[in-house]
Amino acid sequence: MCGIVGCYWKSAVPENAEAILREANDQLSKRGPDAEGIYINENLGLGHRRLSIIDTSAKSNQPFFSDDKSLTIVFNGEIFNFRELREELIKKGHSFRTSGDTEVLLKAYQSFGKKCLNKLNGFFAFAIFDHNKQSLFLARDRFGIKPLVYCNTDSQFSFASEIKAILPFGVKRELNYHALFTYLQLSYIPQPVTAFKNVRKLPPGHFIEIKKLNKIPDEIEPTSYYESSSYGGRAEASAKKYIETKDQLRALLEDSIEQRLVSDVPIGTFLSGGVDSSIISAIAAKKVKGLKTFSIGFSDEEFFDETEYAKKVADKIGSEHRVFSLSNHDLYDSLLNTLDYLDEPFADSSALAVNLLCERTSEYVKVALSGDGADELFSGYNKHAAEFRIRNPHIGDKLLPLAGPALSFMPKSRNSRLGNFGRQLDKFIKGRRLSKTERYWLWASIQSEEEANYFIKEGPQVRQQRISDEAFVYKKLKEQWLKPITKQGNLNEVLITDQSLVLANDMLRKVDSMSMAHSLEVRTPFLDHRLVEFVNKLPVEYKINQGMRKRILQDAFKNDLPSELYNRPKKGFEVPLLQWFRTELRGLIEDELLNDEFIEAQGIFNQDAVSKLKTRLFSKNPNDAAASVWIMIVFQYWWKKYLADA
Repeated sequence: MCGIVGCYWKSAVPENAEAILREANDQLSKRGPDAEGIYINENLGLGHRRLSIIDTSAKSNQPFFSDDKSLTIVFNGEIFNFRELREELIKKGHSFRTSGDTEVLLKAYQSFGKKCLNKLNGFFAFAIFDHNKQSLFLARDRFGIKPLVYCNTDSQFSFASEIKAILPFGVKRELNYHALFTYLQLSYIPQPVTAFKNVRKLPPGHFIEIKKLNKIPDEIEPTSYYESSSYGGRAEASAKKYIETKDQLRALLEDSIEQRLVSDVPIGTFLSGGVDSSIISAIAAKKVKGLKTFSIGFSDEEFFDETEYAKKVADKIGSEHRVFSLSNHDLYDSLLNTLDYLDEPFADSSALAVNLLCERTSEYVKVALSGDGADELFSGYNKHAAEFRIRNPHIGDKLLPLAGPALSFMPKSRNSRLGNFGRQLDKFIKGRRLSKTERYWLWASIQSEEEANYFIKEGPQVRQQRISDEAFVYKKLKEQWLKPITKQGNLNEVLITDQSLVLANDMLRKVDSMSMAHSLEVRTPFLDHRLVEFVNKLPVEYKINQGMRKRILQDAFKNDLPSELYNRPKKGFEVPLLQWFRTELRGLIEDELLNDEFIEAQGIFNQDAVSKLKTRLFSKNPNDAAASVWIMIVFQYWWKKYLADA
């Protein structure tokens, strides 16, 4: 796990190119505190920051060169099947001078070219420079576990693990209003766009091949090398088939975990007390003596505290367990540090808790396994149960429209159990009236398109982008994001969409940024591509029914976990935003980030919309205003840091 950066200057190389490259590389220092390296070859510069995990010797430092010096690689990630690939390459005549996966990856590319991507099991973002061909090859892993952004202008082509690392190259800092419009709805910005107009994300499962660096096209089109969108059919009426499938699932996950336990540094697991992380920890404990497990508790939010269940699991599997008990004050203290690390707006408030979990865990281990991906694979979210219910309605569901008048009086917010129930019921009833795609978008969003549009001031910059970018690019992007969902398809299509949209752009983005802020590598066994492909082909009935979510996953590992973990509601975690906004953060809202004069001078937002939002926030019936205000605060903090002086 590391950080990479690079730049090709299309014309004259700046006199201070080395200093610029070092500055860019330093922006990634938290991703790789163990070693750093840069390399300049005429117009091309490459930089690398290393977090040493496998073969921690200096021999594996990067940039790394092939034996004949014809290829140079900068690589972020881990290739978990590198030992098998190494044996295959030895049989082809290769020899190795290191024991790590970087050299294996470089020689796999040397032997198989871009087809090597299909041989890799792991997470990665890398760039390979071919000295002889003067070409550049960039690739990102299948599911977007590791990030890679790039910028192509008239003067240069640059790329990096994080946006902040390509800004030193002089990238123009201009707001992408299409990204802002999407962000105001989802609370994050999905690939391929970023908050910066000229910076793009390389989509998961894609590569960029620049065959001649001196002839880089104006428009770069990434090429897809992988899709996991195979949808399951109807379940066979056979108990034997289900048992066989459970056994296959178990074998695949156990093998995935075993591969992800390979490390030359201390390793542990996150153990939240939920089923997913508990399964990972239970299997890992059988393979690692004295496994270290870590969880966070919320001393001020008893409803969200699952450490009781985490301890039951730890006792059963015999792990060395640590609980980090957090107060709301701890979360608040980490707020600005969390926002400061982000280089584009990202308003998933649970990042605050993940940030603290990674910070505390990094004091004991350098690698942690997590349960990320299981909800999107096996149907674990409330919206999956709601979608299943709409497609398989109860008799009483026909009476739901009659609840409309009563629902208008029910509180709708995330700040209480009753309010959250009212919020979810309101969205459920609205969703029943919509098409499958629009229902999905509604349930994935914090705010509607109409609300987001109301917030954006229709000034010259907005009109220019919407006109020049072919009738509002957002609509085309939305169609692409929702492409897996068809009129005839089943619930598996919703899960596929979650994997490409929510998992890649929200969940994995959150874990990568917060773990890298503390130089901690987080591995995700549920996202072994063999396991994902297997699960995506399973029938919906194996994953969810009227009474159970993640059915086959829970059944496959039922004997490994305490019985108390089963048949209890999914809690998640909610940060006490409303409480903060009315106390500690009120000044930040009224006097700084959402101040009327500042909003007017900034010229991005509709002042009337912001004023009404603040009024609702501080009223007796705020509804879900806190989530909308958090989206605004995160954006404003980012804007002041990156665009205010642009």
